[in-house]
Amino acid sequence: MDIPPGRRQAIMAMESELNSYSKHSHANNSRLDDVWAPSRSTRSVSIAALQQGLVVSCQAPVDSPLHDPAMIAALALTAVKRGAVGVRIDTPIHVQAVRQQVDVPIIGLWKQQIPGFEVYITPQFHHAKAIAEAGADIIAIDATSRPRPGEETVAGLIAQIHQQLGKPVMADVDTLESAIAAVEAGADLVGTTLYGYTSQTQPYSPPGFDLLQQMVQTLTVPVICEGGIASPALAQRAIELGAYAVVVGTAITGIDAQVQAYCAALAAIE
Repeated sequence: MDIPPGRRQAIMAMESELNSYSKHSHANNSRLDDVWAPSRSTRSVSIAALQQGLVVSCQAPVDSPLHDPAMIAALALTAVKRGAVGVRIDTPIHVQAVRQQVDVPIIGLWKQQIPGFEVYITPQFHHAKAIAEAGADIIAIDATSRPRPGEETVAGLIAQIHQQLGKPVMADVDTLESAIAAVEAGADLVGTTLYGYTSQTQPYSPPGFDLLQQMVQTLTVPVICEGGIASPALAQRAIELGAYAVVVGTAITGIDAQVQAYCAALAAIE
């Protein structure tokens, strides 16, 4: 099977990083678990696997039969078997179930609504820790400029995740300013995830291709296009505009939302 040039480079990068890590591990095995904190280059191994590929977000509403961890794991496994290079999963119990079924990178998050705060994607460190312990390879956080509970900051959260969990961080942002701040704080990759979902970007609708282009031209880390990718053509367009990878959720796994939309359209016929 022919491997696309971009994917071939990613695989070579992964092999290089793994070899480097292996040598380091053997040289320092006795103290590794106690003192070694993965460097940015080592954290990039999981990210490299995503290059020019499709990441499928496998999530479901709490009241949906698909919210069962076994169902989410089945969706994730199906996506991987059909070519997805990664999956994006919400909550520790779902991450744990998916981890048992797939070996591709898991972008983990934990949506938690905290009274008085708009931030809900992995809002605090203990949420990130639970996701990491469940088996996530990459931790996604809300990296907008909105206040966080516990007086935590984006920079502080990213630093804790790096230092204590050794995981790369995907910063979900809404604007170029938030993206720049996240990268300056140490984010390993940045996504357009929250474009159109914050008060600052409410007038706009995803996909945020304008924001994507600005981020690609400005940032020094991989940029992920997420949100509003409703067709293969839009996914292709995102990659052509410079996206490192594309995350698709509702259009593939959002059965609840899709059925409701069809039913609403039919019910509107006079």
